[in-house]
Amino acid sequence: MVTPYILVLYYSRTGATAQLAQYIARGIAHVDGIEARIRTVPPVSTTCEAVDKAIPDAGAPYVSLDDLRGCAGLALGSPTRFGNMAAPLKYFLDGTSSLWLAGDLVNKPACVFSSSASMHGGQETTLLSMMLPLLHHGMLLVGIPYTEAALNTTQTGGTPYGVTHVAGVNSDNPLSPDEITLSKRLGERLAAIVVQKQ
Repeated sequence: MVTPYILVLYYSRTGATAQLAQYIARGIAHVDGIEARIRTVPPVSTTCEAVDKAIPDAGAPYVSLDDLRGCAGLALGSPTRFGNMAAPLKYFLDGTSSLWLAGDLVNKPACVFSSSASMHGGQETTLLSMMLPLLHHGMLLVGIPYTEAALNTTQTGGTPYGVTHVAGVNSDNPLSPDEITLSKRLGERLAAIVVQKQ
């Protein structure tokens, strides 16, 4: 029997969002009966459609519509771009109309995560911007409850809407212990809900 998977899909330029994805995947791995499938999206050109290698030089493979169609749940991540998700992730999501028409994602649990350069860099609005297409797809959004102790004490990233990381202006801040804890707990919570729905 094929093990169901949660798609951990992200875009990352400097590696901060990719690190969050890895810790969310670790949280997913703590739940029996489900696994994480980590994927990314290619960059896009501002002048024309970019032709990129089919396989990136490093990191996660590029996502396909089949990866999204076949998932039992979704963790979606992006760096903050002026309070919004990054263009490459939006570009991919804009191409999911066939899944929307077929209702392929309806009732599947999903969560969101983000990173930004500064503490007040628009993390929460970025998370909300990623939620909008998921709501249109009929997905069930999962956040972080305040019963998670780190959410009440964190001095870095973390919101009830999803995990965040404050990367710093030069993207050189490591993930804080609270950000790591919240990432794992969000992945575990998402996975437990997915397994419960199976």
